[in-house]
Amino acid sequence: MYKNKLFVLVFAIFIFSQFIISQNNTNSPYTRFGYGDISDTNNGEQRAMGGIAIGSRSNFSINNVNPASYSCVDSMTFMFDVGASTLISRFTNQTGGKTTFNGNLEYITLQFPLAKWLGFSAGALPYSFSGYDFFQNGTKITGITGFDSIPYRTKYWGQGGFSQVYSGLSANLFNHISLGINAYYLFGNIDNKRSITTENDSTLQVNSIIATNFRYRLGAQFYNTFAKKHDVTLGFIYEPKARLNGGFSSITTGVLTDSIPNNYEFELPTIYGIGLNYTYDKRLSVGIDYTLQSWSDTKFYWDPVTSKNLETLNNRSKLAIGVEYLPNPKGRKYSDRIHYRGGFNTSDSYFNVNGQSLPKNYGLSFGIGLPLRNSNTMINASFEYGKIGSTSLLSEDYFKFTFNATFNEHWFFKRKL
Repeated sequence: MYKNKLFVLVFAIFIFSQFIISQNNTNSPYTRFGYGDISDTNNGEQRAMGGIAIGSRSNFSINNVNPASYSCVDSMTFMFDVGASTLISRFTNQTGGKTTFNGNLEYITLQFPLAKWLGFSAGALPYSFSGYDFFQNGTKITGITGFDSIPYRTKYWGQGGFSQVYSGLSANLFNHISLGINAYYLFGNIDNKRSITTENDSTLQVNSIIATNFRYRLGAQFYNTFAKKHDVTLGFIYEPKARLNGGFSSITTGVLTDSIPNNYEFELPTIYGIGLNYTYDKRLSVGIDYTLQSWSDTKFYWDPVTSKNLETLNNRSKLAIGVEYLPNPKGRKYSDRIHYRGGFNTSDSYFNVNGQSLPKNYGLSFGIGLPLRNSNTMINASFEYGKIGSTSLLSEDYFKFTFNATFNEHWFFKRKL
């Protein structure tokens, strides 16, 4: 019976991965740049705590950010997590503002033990989202005298994103060390379109970046308990640079035509991360994470003829701080077992706009975890407020709501006759 349940859930992951790639969780002009909005793949609990995950180690939630965490799963427990989100964004510049709304299912993950010291996890996650639609008006000077002008409109719109399925293993060593690895398969495409329209003609250019590649991530956690009430975990992650196989295509139609080579190369960055988590008496947890994505030395529209990138990217660093409070883990009152969470993060944009780097992004978050009665299953809700860009260029203020349910069941035990 358990094998049948497992087969159904694994099959659901692959079906779900096909579904999430067709979804669009953004409508931001900033997703025109790079690979769009890069996801940190945090679950609902972690988002409520500012995105901390590298040092997090819990047998009640699935932490796919650091694969070393899987080994903490209880030897008889099967966990299943599914999350959805909605996003409200307000865009403002010097000429006005606009509000957009988006929402969709985001991720599905599962985790279970293979042995007392060995944990397994798998799931379908987003890697990036792209979705935008805006235009700019301009005037083109023509004629011999240089005084004739033709008005034109340039429209930019695009959609798509990259999705990924993963599987990972984690093993405990010497009771205080856990090592893990995630293997990912990335797939999907991003379509960027641009049209130039005048009174007499129009031109349409469609650029498509296609992804089909494998990559992996390594994780480690060093954990210990002091004086029975103090739990400390130090975590690390490392992900090497990976080539974005799949290809690139460019199609131009209309009066104006450009000859664009189709042999550009693309890569994903090297990632480094460190996180520290402290828990007092199973009630109060505080954590801090720092990650660095080395985008500046990756290939992005890299031309092998000139050995240069057509567009430059910037390194992206992120600092996150989070806290969680549980009144009484062993309390009989329902209110004693409600989880209260809060967090803050700040990060850099990895792309440039018109050759300029953007100011730092920042986000504030809080959330709540509601356990089901007589069960380890948890219903979580998180709220995030964030700011991207600046009013002089384009300011994006967003409010994001994430809802997820972590089902925690005892599957692996022998029934007594």
